[in-house]
Amino acid sequence: MVSIDDFGTFETAWCPGCGNHSILKALKNALVKLKLKPHESIFVSGIGQAAKAPHYFKTNLFNGLHGRALPAATGIKLANPRATVIVQSGDGCTYGEGGNHFLAAIRRNINLTLLVHDNQIYALTKGQAGPTTSQGHKTKAQPKGNPSENFNPVAVAVAMQANFVSRGFAGMMDQLSDLIVQAVQHPGFSLVDILQPCVTFNKINTFSWYKERCYELKDHDPDNWLKAMELSREWEEKIPLGVIFKGNKPSFEEKLPHPTGKPLYYNKPSKEKIQKVVNSYA
Repeated sequence: MVSIDDFGTFETAWCPGCGNHSILKALKNALVKLKLKPHESIFVSGIGQAAKAPHYFKTNLFNGLHGRALPAATGIKLANPRATVIVQSGDGCTYGEGGNHFLAAIRRNINLTLLVHDNQIYALTKGQAGPTTSQGHKTKAQPKGNPSENFNPVAVAVAMQANFVSRGFAGMMDQLSDLIVQAVQHPGFSLVDILQPCVTFNKINTFSWYKERCYELKDHDPDNWLKAMELSREWEEKIPLGVIFKGNKPSFEEKLPHPTGKPLYYNKPSKEKIQKVVNSYA
């Protein structure tokens, strides 16, 4: 029996009121629903306030470089196909520095789950515009307003027909927890883009701003790609929450099956075969 107490309680470095606190609670609840004990999942994160999340509960953790969480997670999943691999990082780390890896993971359809804390700002580095920051948003680094259009990760994921695309909100923990459960259970690459306020550096996208705009999807068929594309582009006035698109493409691991199906460390290398390969290059 798994309980939320199994994951421990740790002091965080997050600001009071930060959406990360709610996301962490929703994640722990999801792990309980999935009946995953602390040692039965592997979390991979990059750099940033969101990437600190796996430090604050008991789990297996690989903390990678800024923007490089997905390549590390891919290697872990291919080396141990039985593992439940979850990537957790921020919008800057994932969609900025890690943008190309985000596209590659969708294209390959690696069987892992990506949880992105999306606060539309670079919070750890004190509030400059990030990839999801709205155009015109004024920051200390962009006092005349962000000149670039914002990146829409949900629309990109739907356009590429990722196997599972969803959006949650830190202010709706029960729904967010359920989305994480569905994402982990769905085969192939799964995205949960999680909207959250940064109470220190983002004075526009606040809890009340989200509350006024976010609505829970009802009677939406996530198999309908055209409708999913339409929903993925809703922003500013209305923001849909829930499962936006589901695909059924075979995962990368199915197309490139593991030699034994067991973690690589179980396999004993043949020195004779290795020597034969080496000799072939002589």
